[in-house]
Amino acid sequence: MQVVIVESPSKAKTIGKYLGKDYEVLASYGHIRDLPSKDGSVDPEKDFEMIWDMDSKSKARMKEITDALKDADGVILATDPDREGEAISWHLYDVLEKKKALKDKSVQRVAFNAVTKKAVQEAISNPRDIDQDLVDAYLARRALDYLVGFSLSPILWRKLPGSRSAGRVQSVALRLICERELDIEKFVAEEFWTVEADVKAGSDPFTARLTTLDGEKVQKFTLTTEADGHRARDLIEAADFTIASVEAKPTKRNPSAPFTTSTMQQEASRKIGFTAKRTMQAAQRLYEAGLITYMRTDGIDMAPEAVMACRDEIKARYGDRFVPSSPRMYKSKQKNAQEAHECIRPTNFGQHPDDIRMGEDEAKLYRLIWRRAVACQMASAELEQTTIDVRSSDQQIGLRATGSVITFEGFIAVYTEGRDDEEEEKEGVLPKVSQGATADLSKVNPEQHFTQPPPRFTEASLVKALEENGIGRPSTYASIISTLQDRSYVRMDKNRFVPEDRGRLVTAFLENFFGKYVEYDFTAQLENTLDEISDGKEEWRKFLARFWEEFHAKIDGMKELRITEVLDALNEALGPHVFPDKGDGTDPRLCPTCGEGQLSLKVGRFGAFVGCSRYPDCKHTRQLGETEGESKEDKILGIDPDTSTEVSLKHGRFGPYVERASEAEGEKPKRGSIPKGWDPHDIDLEQALKLINLPRDVGPHPEDGEKIEAGIGRFGPFVKHGKTYASLESVDDVWEVGINRAVTLIADKIANPRGRGRAAAKPKKELGKHPDTEEVVGVYEGRYGPYVKHQKTNATIPKGENPDEITLERALELIAEREAKKPTKKKAAKKKKAAKKKATKKKAAKKTTKKATKKATKKKATSTEE
Repeated sequence: MQVVIVESPSKAKTIGKYLGKDYEVLASYGHIRDLPSKDGSVDPEKDFEMIWDMDSKSKARMKEITDALKDADGVILATDPDREGEAISWHLYDVLEKKKALKDKSVQRVAFNAVTKKAVQEAISNPRDIDQDLVDAYLARRALDYLVGFSLSPILWRKLPGSRSAGRVQSVALRLICERELDIEKFVAEEFWTVEADVKAGSDPFTARLTTLDGEKVQKFTLTTEADGHRARDLIEAADFTIASVEAKPTKRNPSAPFTTSTMQQEASRKIGFTAKRTMQAAQRLYEAGLITYMRTDGIDMAPEAVMACRDEIKARYGDRFVPSSPRMYKSKQKNAQEAHECIRPTNFGQHPDDIRMGEDEAKLYRLIWRRAVACQMASAELEQTTIDVRSSDQQIGLRATGSVITFEGFIAVYTEGRDDEEEEKEGVLPKVSQGATADLSKVNPEQHFTQPPPRFTEASLVKALEENGIGRPSTYASIISTLQDRSYVRMDKNRFVPEDRGRLVTAFLENFFGKYVEYDFTAQLENTLDEISDGKEEWRKFLARFWEEFHAKIDGMKELRITEVLDALNEALGPHVFPDKGDGTDPRLCPTCGEGQLSLKVGRFGAFVGCSRYPDCKHTRQLGETEGESKEDKILGIDPDTSTEVSLKHGRFGPYVERASEAEGEKPKRGSIPKGWDPHDIDLEQALKLINLPRDVGPHPEDGEKIEAGIGRFGPFVKHGKTYASLESVDDVWEVGINRAVTLIADKIANPRGRGRAAAKPKKELGKHPDTEEVVGVYEGRYGPYVKHQKTNATIPKGENPDEITLERALELIAEREAKKPTKKKAAKKKKAAKKKATKKKAAKKTTKKATKKATKKKATSTEE
């Protein structure tokens, strides 16, 4: 018998079915060891020796594996086919070797790119040794991240109180977001004009745009004022035109390559609104169910047998015309071919998305993966591109119209990158016109435009930027983004990243004092070196020694740095953001309270703030990010058209709110709180009235006719029917939820009163089964933060720990600690008895006091009468 070890129990269950009774498949539940979160876990003085720690749950798991090995012939390490998977196998081997559990046992390493019967059996038939180069790359990355984090974070805490840890890769990603925000703030809009006209040439009208004026080509900023636009319009209206040329040429468009981890995350964000984290969780479940190939990859090549299977499916489903004459081959540009696995694709192209019976997220993502993979092997789309040039008789003015029409859909019938699935090619179909025909121009329209600032990053564009800059690797993108949000360095606003002031402070600090270590090229070079280690071209300890010598010297040099030096540098770096120009020529740093002191950044126990230089004589302060006088200023937003009363933005002791003045004297004004995530300074009359007029009437319940309402309460957005409340996912849902969805949410809440409006709280991440009960332990997102749950026990995940990195072992520790704090029945009864006794004593004392008071009053009254 052979013992096979994989990471997860669900994967173990699937593989167990494929291998049969001669194999016992066990799960390691991810990594069994990690570096303890304390100084000394990596020792540069001892050639970067690492101390690995195994918690009690991992020890129990290893005992189970060791016991199984006693009666086995050998062990097969079948963890994932990437660097992390290789590291898990190495940890397992190292522990088993030290336990002397491998004596006279064979040890084999197998890897497969898909959890299918064929792939698993082929891997078992072709075992190999553990790839030490991949393990060394893992060790180097782990040591590197540890040394940077444990050296840099304490300096950050001391020099910039209130800041959280600084991660090696996360800090560089944060810099990207902060620099984009700075570009937006510095942006100055420029005006430009375009001119279009409706053209007829014995045909239906079409629209053409001005391309030549005064015999010169019209550039973007040729027309920069209203006068320029109107002059161009007048010249066009006064001229005679003919059709100068008509050109129609066929063009082709080729499909995009199949998915890598990065492109899958980008497209899932654009098309189905998934975060990187949500995408990877759904992909993990699809992979373990045997539906897709391995989901952490930077490779775009597809196995030859898969290519042929794909072509067969295209032929059967769409016809011969949609199958190109030869297979399409895609090759990755990544230098490190060793870790560039096959692309992400369905394991069986005949498994159509409509046949999938999994969760909603898995079904949506599988549909995306299936379509992209099928489209990559389909025939090119064929289009006819038409260009019509219109010229004035003196050749001084020219206009051009372009359009295209799809003559053969090809791959577009299945999938187009960056477009919604149902969106069609709509560039405009031009009418048939003849060269030399007279052209009549009408509705000449000059239009004003302004250049736009660069957009803030979405998850998709941030992942793309990380990949382009060589920051991180496929398996790290989701955790990078989660870490930035967990540490409150960034927030999401309309699905785009906005840096918090805390994040900007950290970035400014690192750029000024550790500039080299947040440079994009330096971080990318570190990643390339790690790739070289995994390719056997670099020795990992020598690499760490070179890095540590310089980095440690920099850390030592920072110990003498004074807080005042830090603040001076931050005042200079963040001046335009913290002290914006008032526009009236006055000093933006002049204290508004005393009129003499200068405002500057200060640090306190809760972080940075703005204060006056004349403290303690002047105690003016404001929170970082607030503009002077802006945060508490009330303003009138407009008049409610229904009541003709003023609607205002006001600030109270509990924060900003909107208010509609009362219509009659003595009547209370109607108010509405501003939801979390809404910027009070951006509130307009329309938004204010939406808040004031809540709750919104969704419609009558189909069973009893009683109305269902949607509103915002102290616990967030909700729908309500009678006394039943069900939560909504976002504030926007309050105005968008329809009657069908509202009825479903209400019904789910009635069926599951503790589920907050859902059929049941679903874990954001399943960690595995509890060893005692075999019930699933998962990570959940709660009202008060993330937690782990088993049966009826909820254990909060401590601050500072990333929920995405919680292992089953750590979860079981938290659950055990929580259960230990629960009172036993005996203790609970004793506590109840003591509370009852205390209440009785209190009641008796109160009665005695009352009796004594009554007696004294009576005595006093008698004395008075005498």
